[in-house]
Amino acid sequence: MGPNSVTYGHGVAQTIVDPVVLVAVLMAGIAIWLLPRPKAIIPFLAAGILIPMDQIVVVGGLHFPMLRVLALFGFARMFAAKLSGSDTIFSGGMNAIDKALIALTVFTAVDSVLLWRAWGEVVLQFGVLYTAFGVYFLLRYLIRDEEDVRRALRVLACVTVVIAGFMVYEYFTRKNLIYAILGGSRAFLQNASVRGNDVRATGPFGHPILAGTFGGFMAPLFIGWWKKEQRDRIFAGLGGVASAVIPFSVGSSTALFALLAGVSALCMWSLRNHVRMICWGVVGMIVSLDMVMKSPVWHLIARVHLADGSSSYHRYELVNQCILHFWDWALIGTKNFGSWGWGMGDLANQYVGTADTAGLIPLIAFISLLVFGFKYVGKARQHYETDRQQEFFLWAIGSSLFANAVAFLGISYWDQIIVPWYALLAIICTFTQPIPAGVASSSPKYPTITTAALPSSYQFRIFGALSPNARVNSRRSWTELTSRHPNAFRISEEPDKR
Repeated sequence: MGPNSVTYGHGVAQTIVDPVVLVAVLMAGIAIWLLPRPKAIIPFLAAGILIPMDQIVVVGGLHFPMLRVLALFGFARMFAAKLSGSDTIFSGGMNAIDKALIALTVFTAVDSVLLWRAWGEVVLQFGVLYTAFGVYFLLRYLIRDEEDVRRALRVLACVTVVIAGFMVYEYFTRKNLIYAILGGSRAFLQNASVRGNDVRATGPFGHPILAGTFGGFMAPLFIGWWKKEQRDRIFAGLGGVASAVIPFSVGSSTALFALLAGVSALCMWSLRNHVRMICWGVVGMIVSLDMVMKSPVWHLIARVHLADGSSSYHRYELVNQCILHFWDWALIGTKNFGSWGWGMGDLANQYVGTADTAGLIPLIAFISLLVFGFKYVGKARQHYETDRQQEFFLWAIGSSLFANAVAFLGISYWDQIIVPWYALLAIICTFTQPIPAGVASSSPKYPTITTAALPSSYQFRIFGALSPNARVNSRRSWTELTSRHPNAFRISEEPDKR
């Protein structure tokens, strides 16, 4: 068979990889293995995002895109750390986000095997499990504190600028330099597609919508970082501009809606203390619209689009047919979703794709993943109310998560976009992890307060420690606390011995 022949699951039958790419990936993998843990995030994010997934090594019928090769080195690094006892994989312990992602991945694999009952599906799902756990666990291992977050954002900013440069060139010339130079199983992407009057640039990703969504949900993250870290404003500014440019180069309503959702959520900053009321108001509005509309309320999806040639009606039909055929897919998914109407085989909706192919339990796990993400960000933000810059940065993280939640209505993540998506989840986990018992604070020069009658909004959090005992790390916050609540706490000049 030729190099482009396909096997089960539409995978290539033979190795298709550019030698330069293979050498670069092996060098990045060795760096992941040997570099000090804080710096290993640099080669992983750069190579994991910039190298297309169609560069594949086939070994004994098993497919190894370059992201899986990087994950192999990551597994080796984590295994060595586990054996030596030097580090834990889940910094701060396993939390609800970790458990939801594991449940989503495992139940999806099990239900898919039960549905198809084919050896090819077993191999395919083991590959999916390997990729998801390899990427997510490695990011959780590498992003452990605020300095790691800062380093990861620097790399993401540089990567975003590079991607934006390639995509802008592709938009104006209709030539994708990455696929034209590297080739690969999807080398046809070297020529940009056109829909309506819009050129759809792809960059290193597998589809233009995935490329645009990447830029859409990174934008609010860079804006929040720009406000928080003055020393990194060059990185944050360049990353923010590049991420805002990317969605406009793909001719996709999904990408533009992701950008709009993230930026709109940022603009809701002044209403941050009324989030619960706003959420219930939105729910009430949806219920009211469903009562007065002739069509179901989700028909609104078909009526909104921001780019020429958008297939908004297709997105509506995906949701509509999924709801109408609930009992067909609820147990372990269904094989027949493609017969429900024209284009229903294109599951360009993460929620519908999860439901139709794997059933109700994975769908619940996926929604739980988003819910826990918002919950953790909200709790962390409340405990930074006196640190306005940190609080806004956490709000920006929540805005990026919201941009993903909106983008999932128009696309399923299946290529290297899972790297920045899992990195966002790892960042959320970093800001909500507890301080292990027995770990002393590293800044003895500030007094420690023990709150008794202090309002919960002033109970500080250090690297995720939501505790009534916390160190005040700025003269301004200390002055504010003592003036407002002079009798609410006792003061000790001794270092915290926890």
